[in-house]
Amino acid sequence: MAAPANPILRVGHENAHAFVVAMLEASGVSSKNAPIIANGLVQADLRGVESHGVNRIPSYLARIRNDVLDPKAEPTLTEVTPVVAQVDGHNGFGFPAAHLGMGAAIDMARTFGIGMVSVKHSNHFGMSAWIVRQAVDAGFLSLVFTNSSPALPVYGGKSQLMGVSPIACGAPSGENSKPFILDMAPSVAARGKIYKALRRQEKIPSDWALDSHGNPTDDPQEALRGVMLPMGGPKGSALAIMMDVFSGVLSGSAFAGAVTGPYDMSKPGDVGHFFVAIKPDLFVSLQDFKERMDVLYQRVVGSEKMPGVERIYFPGEIEQLTEEKRLKEGIPYVQDEIDALNAEAEKLGVAKIRLMPN
Repeated sequence: MAAPANPILRVGHENAHAFVVAMLEASGVSSKNAPIIANGLVQADLRGVESHGVNRIPSYLARIRNDVLDPKAEPTLTEVTPVVAQVDGHNGFGFPAAHLGMGAAIDMARTFGIGMVSVKHSNHFGMSAWIVRQAVDAGFLSLVFTNSSPALPVYGGKSQLMGVSPIACGAPSGENSKPFILDMAPSVAARGKIYKALRRQEKIPSDWALDSHGNPTDDPQEALRGVMLPMGGPKGSALAIMMDVFSGVLSGSAFAGAVTGPYDMSKPGDVGHFFVAIKPDLFVSLQDFKERMDVLYQRVVGSEKMPGVERIYFPGEIEQLTEEKRLKEGIPYVQDEIDALNAEAEKLGVAKIRLMPN
């Protein structure tokens, strides 16, 4: 039997992290910021969100080479009120700007119960769940918004205007439950999944996108030339507009179709973000909060199941189980992805990514 044309290869998470750090530092990113970026990318791969993982590195490095992303930029924080601050990303990587912003929101919430941070002049920050998790791991509830480049039409329109901008939020768990982590796009599928299918030479479901002629397509290349489809029609469209209001209009960054995507080398991204951190014991005791989260979790996963359903999961639970598995077994990549990463490493004089033994 012939071997598959694009076999699965596995990389340990620590090796993936070290490889990304080396690539970034060789590209001018500081030793402080490189691990933050690597952490966000590797977390995505561990959670099974490969569309926002390490395979984003070639596009990021291309933006550096085209002078539309500043690898040396350091985000700066300005206090607006005791519970409100703004971060200026200075056209650097979105990951350090997001990390700084959520960290500031957590610090304010620790003292005042709530913290709110707007981020301007940023770039793509990968998977939103890693920022939600930053707050959840510190024991706080959080909201994470961002806008993004045009990819889907507003309801009733036919051209790209709104971004496939994720809405994300989270809450820490009780003693007998999993944390609540929601990270979802307002489209039927995240645009990054289209790029992943293109890299892996795979088809996509025909209800994800329309081609440039307005017809359903299962070809990822044609989908990227066309538009993504909003989930739930007007509901998904309205959520995408909401992300633009809170992330773009409010922050002073680009909005209304003016954000530049991570694969567009023509100009800076000018992405905006919006973060909120909230103490869980503002209205009930911390113990009561945790017990109530336990009840919610147990009632959700213990709900009566539809025929054919084996298990009901809490939001974020599938990704957590995937992470537990991949921490042990490694992160799966296809040969073409490994080759693309190693080609970038060769340009930078960095050692190739280390694979796990078969």
